[in-house]
Amino acid sequence: MVMADDAACAPRDVYFEITLAGATAKVVAIDGTSGIEVVVLGPARAAERELKQLAAAKLRTRMARQGGNSA
Repeated sequence: MVMADDAACAPRDVYFEITLAGATAKVVAIDGTSGIEVVVLGPARAAERELKQLAAAKLRTRMARQGGNSA
């Protein structure tokens, strides 16, 4: 998935890993440029798209807080 970086409006590669454990889905989102990683948990029955959107939003928030330049 590619998301736009709000600061520079340049697309960034984001990698997702989804692991199902019972009724819970663990979604890891990693920014391909900086290596910043976040984890969210959600219901396993939720749509994959929604889980990825949630993780991407958390990643954008983390990157904004850290300046998006950490490696």
